[in-house]
Amino acid sequence: MKKKKIAVIGLKGLPAFGGAATVGENIIEQLKDKYDFTVFSVSSHTSEKTDNRNGYKQIVFKKIPFKKINTLYYYVVSAFHILFSSKYDIIHLHHRDAAFIIPFLKLRTKRVVLTIHGFGTNDLSDKWNRYKWFYDIQEKYFVKKADSITTMSLRDKNIIEGKLNVHVDYIPNGINLQPQREKNKSEDYIMFAAGRIVSFKRCDVFLKALKLINYTGAVKIVGDIEQSIAYKEYLLKLSEGLNVEYTGLIYSKDKLFDLYSNANFFVFPSSTEAMSMVLLEVASMGTPIICSDIPGNTQVFDSNEVLFFKTDDIEDLASKIKFATTNHSVMDELSNSALKKLNTNYRWDIVAGLYSNTYESCK
Repeated sequence: MKKKKIAVIGLKGLPAFGGAATVGENIIEQLKDKYDFTVFSVSSHTSEKTDNRNGYKQIVFKKIPFKKINTLYYYVVSAFHILFSSKYDIIHLHHRDAAFIIPFLKLRTKRVVLTIHGFGTNDLSDKWNRYKWFYDIQEKYFVKKADSITTMSLRDKNIIEGKLNVHVDYIPNGINLQPQREKNKSEDYIMFAAGRIVSFKRCDVFLKALKLINYTGAVKIVGDIEQSIAYKEYLLKLSEGLNVEYTGLIYSKDKLFDLYSNANFFVFPSSTEAMSMVLLEVASMGTPIICSDIPGNTQVFDSNEVLFFKTDDIEDLASKIKFATTNHSVMDELSNSALKKLNTNYRWDIVAGLYSNTYESCK
């Protein structure tokens, strides 16, 4: 039986090093024997060239020198390529900011699946918040033109359905569970990580909590700190007097997972998330987690699996960090329970089956 041809736009580049790209990459990995995937990418986000790789095809467009509009260019050139290339049975579009190309895509296919990774003003990073009007236009005119809409956040599902009067399928993110890594305790540290270190990730709250308890231990902060120069300078100022190492963005998953695995515990203080891949990845390493009590976290884990603190409450986070440093056995029990939850509910083989159901339901 001939495989359905699926074009994927919005991951920007594989191998993945961001949350949405990781989601898309794992969907493809799980379903590539069932569907014929073509991924549209841009050279700013991958070092790969146009080629067939690992069971799917990746088409890589050359980036343009204007960084601020490179993503917009990528969406437009992807749409035009589809208009004048072979026809696809389904087009899977990631991110609501790409919804404006849906009318063009539907000239070549009647089946467009839109996956929304975060919905609402609070989910915009500092540099994109000034373009809120653009996202408002997407929501008002284009998002509802998709034949199927999915999101990994129950909060966002309810918001989108109420605001746009459309049906949204909730499909959580997943994780590939691996054999537990041998702990290497040559270093003793706690950790924070985000692909993009922007204000709503609340690294500042983390640093302020550490200062409140005069924390003297080593701290690793992983991620791209160059997203907002003003926020970067703010964090560097807060770091004064603390033993903080800023590693930058780590592209190697193996190296990143080693850091997760060997951390004493991980602090995840975001004030808004849809469903964080970082949270799942850290839990899959068996590392204890302290995280904010936002819906995006409480809908994944409960208080038997992670240690929650009140969102943006510096004093509460400080007390939880202090607790974690002196109650290792309790934190280990929580992390073991979180790992069991992942194995039961959030394996990629289970989650990818839900995307397959969405593909098959497109008429």
